Amino acid sequence: MASTEFAATNDDSLRSAAPAGGADSGGIQSVGRALTILEAIAAKGGECALTELARATSLNISTCHHLLSTLAARGYVTQVKKGRGYALGARIHHLSHARQQMGLPHRAEPYVARVNHMTSETVHLAALQGDHVVTLIKRDSTHAVRADVGAVGRSNAPHATAAGKAMLAWLPENEMRRIAEAGGMARFTPSTITEMEALMEELRIVRRGGVAIDREEFQAGVISLGAAIRDHAGGVIGAISVSAPLMRVTKNHLALMRKEVVSAARDLSGELGAG
Repeated sequence: MASTEFAATNDDSLRSAAPAGGADSGGIQSVGRALTILEAIAAKGGECALTELARATSLNISTCHHLLSTLAARGYVTQVKKGRGYALGARIHHLSHARQQMGLPHRAEPYVARVNHMTSETVHLAALQGDHVVTLIKRDSTHAVRADVGAVGRSNAPHATAAGKAMLAWLPENEMRRIAEAGGMARFTPSTITEMEALMEELRIVRRGGVAIDREEFQAGVISLGAAIRDHAGGVIGAISVSAPLMRVTKNHLALMRKEVVSAARDLSGELGAG
């Protein structure tokens, strides 16, 4: 019997924000100012010019720019390529998704079980937590010879795994690069993608096809496919992947694995409110 493991794992609005020039009682001024900047960007639809931000928050340009630089270094804002504007960064989206991820294993378990039943292969549920891909559920293959590519709670390489690539592909490009570089892009097998531009091209292919493939990139002799799970806002909060030994991956079996993992991720995303 297959086993399953789990891991615990507008301007009007600005007027109600804390004053930018000071701090709440007992608060820290710089923290209050940084939060006011984030609130101002959000109130402007998620993107705002530097001069407009300074005016909206009653901060001088220099102070505003200094705080934005700190927020950008931590991924909470990102500089718009054209002009002098700033947008909310991927770390904001990460925080908003953290609450959803807490209940993700329970919501995802029937879908993980479905893929396992239909393919008889090992299935994982993973989430991107910070810079790491963490396995939340693992359901073993029903075959005696099975793919063992990760344990619950284990952090796997985002650049080399199907689940990791499935999630990375939908992040802003600067976040793709930052997360991949943070992990070092280690070589696990001769097939591992270790060059950044090659990975960027691979992620473009994932976006076009809607599925990520690990072709013996994380573990020799193992093929994996992964598809992203989305929430009501369209953000990626996790991925389902299915893995099989190369010896069992015929053309028809690969097509079945692809169909089932994409279907499960789509259906679970629909349950979570994705359009």
